[in-house]
Order: sequence, then C-alpha cells, then structure tokens
Amino acid sequence: MTIVQTTYGALQGIQREGHLAFMGIPYAAAPAGALRWRAPQPSAAWTGVRDANAIGLAAPQTSHPIAGFAASGPQDEDCLNLNVFTPAADGAQRPVLFWIHGGGFTHGAGYEPLYNGGPLATRGDVVVVTINYRLGALGYLFLGDILPGQGLVANAGQRDQVAALEWVRDNIAAFGGDPGNVTIFGESAGAGAVGTLLAMPAARGLFHKAILQSGTGRASDRATARTLAEAMLAELGLDAASAGKILELPAAAIVDAQTAVAAKAARTGGPRFGPVIDGESLPEQPLAAVRSGAAAGIPVIAGTNRDETKLFAATMRREEPDEAGLAAGIRATVPRAGDADAAALIAAYRASRTAKGLPATNLDIQDAIDSDVRFRVGAMKLALAQRSHQPASYVYLFTHTSPARRGSMGSCHALEMPFVFGTLDAPTQDRFAGTGAEVEGLSRNMMDAWLAFARTGNPAHEGIGEWPAYDDASRPTMIFDRQCGLASDPFGEERQALQPFV
Repeated sequence: MTIVQTTYGALQGIQREGHLAFMGIPYAAAPAGALRWRAPQPSAAWTGVRDANAIGLAAPQTSHPIAGFAASGPQDEDCLNLNVFTPAADGAQRPVLFWIHGGGFTHGAGYEPLYNGGPLATRGDVVVVTINYRLGALGYLFLGDILPGQGLVANAGQRDQVAALEWVRDNIAAFGGDPGNVTIFGESAGAGAVGTLLAMPAARGLFHKAILQSGTGRASDRATARTLAEAMLAELGLDAASAGKILELPAAAIVDAQTAVAAKAARTGGPRFGPVIDGESLPEQPLAAVRSGAAAGIPVIAGTNRDETKLFAATMRREEPDEAGLAAGIRATVPRAGDADAAALIAAYRASRTAKGLPATNLDIQDAIDSDVRFRVGAMKLALAQRSHQPASYVYLFTHTSPARRGSMGSCHALEMPFVFGTLDAPTQDRFAGTGAEVEGLSRNMMDAWLAFARTGNPAHEGIGEWPAYDDASRPTMIFDRQCGLASDPFGEERQALQPFV
C-alpha cells in the first residue's frame, strides 16, 4: 500500500503494471454556488487516508457530434480534480508532464482512456498529470462587465489550470516528480490553453517547457466577451436588470443555453467560448505576448497534423464543389485573397499535392488550405516568435494517415494523441490510428521525443535523429509518420503561396 501526503491530506492510489495511479484528486474547491465564475479557491483538507482509485468529475457539458470530444464519464460543477501517474512515490525528482485536454473549451475530460498517463510514465520514468477544468460558459463566460463589483472573473478555466499547476508545485515531489521541471502539453483547445498560459503572468514560474499540438491560442477582447455574455443572458430570458439570477440557475440550464448560443455562433460567425483579454489574468493576445517575451526562456514544441480539418469535415455532408465553389470557399477561408489570389492558391496547392501523390480533389484542396490557415500557420508563427527569446523552439508535422473511412480522413485533427500517450489500445483507436509494427514504432518515436524534451528541452533521440531548432531560413521540421525524419520546409510551395495573406 502506497500512501502519499499532500497539502490537503493523505492519498492512497492504485498499483498498475509498472506504475502507480492516483485518480480524482481535488486541487481546488468546487466552483459552484458562491464560487461560480470566481477564481478557484483552496480545497478543504481531509482527515485520514482518502482513496484515489476512481476518476473524478468532468466539467458539465453536452454531447458532441464528433465521437470522443465529449466526456465519456461523470460530470458536475465540482470538477477541479486531477490524476497523477508515477513510476513510484519515492522522491526521485522525475520530469513532470502536465496534460490539458482539448474539446473546443466546451467539451472533454482529463480522465479519458486516451489520456492514460501510465504508458508515458512507465516508458520514460516521468510523472504524468492530467486535469479537469471549467469549460464552456461556466469556465469562459465573463460577466464582470455586466455584474461589476461581485468578484466575477474572466478566464475561470485558465485560472483553474494555474491552480492545478500550483498544486503540482506544492505536491508533486511527494509523488516522485520534480516541481522545477514541469512540461505543459495539450492538443487543440488544450494547446490553445497552453499558448494562453505562456501569456498569463500568474503562470510564470509554474512550468518550464511547453508542447502545443494543433493549436496556439487566441483570445477575445472584452467587447466581444460582453456580446457573448449578453447572448447568454438573452437565451436564459434575462436582461441587465435581472442578470444576477444567472448565479443561481442550475448548471444544466447554463449548459443548455451555452449549447444554443454556440450553435447560433457557428451559423453566423459569432463569438465562441474561450479565453478573454481582460487586462488582468491575460493582458494581450498569446502570440503578441510571446513575441514580446512573456515566455522568455521556455523551450517549446509546436506542431500540427497535415490534414487537420478533415476530422470536422467528416461530420458534414459535403458535395464536391465546382471550381467556382472552391474559389468562393478559399476566399472565405482567406479573406485577404482576391479572385486572382484564390486561383493562384488553388493552383499552388494542387500542384504540390499532386506532385507528392496526395489526393487533390477540390474538397482536398479546400481542406488543405483550411488546415494551414486554422492550424499550421499559427504553429510556425509561434515557434519563430519564441525563438528570439529561447532558441530551443521546435516544429513538427504529423503525416500518418488514419485507416478510418478508407483513408479519406488523412492525417486529421486529434490523430496524433494515441501515439503521444502510447494508448493505441484505447477504445476505437485500432480503427482510428491503425495497428501493426510500424504504427507501434511511430508511437514509440513520438513518446520518446516528448519524453526527451521533458527531460532535457531537446526532443531529438536515436529513433528520429537530430531535430534542429526552427528558423525562418531552412525551417527544419520533424515529420512523424511510419518513417520519421527531418524535412526542410515541408510543403514549402504551399506555405509561400499562402504567406502573403496570413
């Protein structure tokens, strides 16, 4: 029996093959009732030994049309908990990997089997932490400008992540981790959260490296945040005079209203839930903050998957557009591009994809440009911005093709996660990620890169070879596929064609 003493009380975890797991550990008080939309507060201490053998509660959320986006287990406002996976609770000062799940800032949970930290902890002799945090309206709605003077804060979900990092600082040594060597990593909205933490003054000193998988972070201004808050109030039948009643409503009513508001925003291009530039917790856009040195000294890895948006496209009924329809779609994706520019972009991407033996239908070209605009351009920009403040800035491109839907999903969004975590045996991953010796080898290479980076700040290792830091001359990029290796400016023709407009 292994007992670990934390600042709140003693915990007993469970022995698994090669590691210990401590599940559902509270890192802050339940953000409900008087604590709703307020900064996270310390959890209550307990006496005796608390069992940490079952998952905690995820943030309240609805179902999601993309399988795996929504939490598969229990949910409640009492969601500020985390999980620790460690080879041994022995004070060995191991590197710590701190995972922030994605899901559009509205969905997801840190307890999913896909994010089981056991394989990483066992393979790399590291400690892995996965967290739950407030999501959607309960985590990212800012009511402070509508209900001033009540202590209602912006970025509650981001503040939760800071509170979890503070818990790691104060407690992880008892689990065999090194609080002076913490790597934060996340995917999609989780990567956006990582990018936002790079810009948050309260997070400085709580982590020492960062990995951003398919996201870099972008925040709304206060005016946009107010528009979103007013839309929520209207959906709930409240106005400025009755706005305070939102503090007393059931969480389910708030989540239902959030779902309706988000659906309208998706149709009209309205504001969505996520970080807000409030001038306090987040002073400016994450990329601007990185450029100005907010994350000076922090080594980073930023990367994307080749065909990110094919995951989202898979949920839509799409017909192949004609040339005029494709041109209109490109102009919508790249607003600064005129008719001639759109035609040139289409030609450059089609030539590049055809030369590489990749699908190049009109839908494929739309997806390729969408993926670059929404994901890859940001990763490259962030790495270059950080390079002037920390030379150890690296870029990757994941190009392994999913076998799902006869390969039509390509190297889509979220596909890299079971490879990073070593959870190819998680439910449905055999159909999504694939099976076989080469697939398992790709997973080992990604795990070892993330582990090497967490240990030393350099992700190179024997399996993939040298991985130079990113620069705007040769743009060295690690390609993760069944055969891994370094490439200089991969898909450079496409990047150069798109660069004037993004």
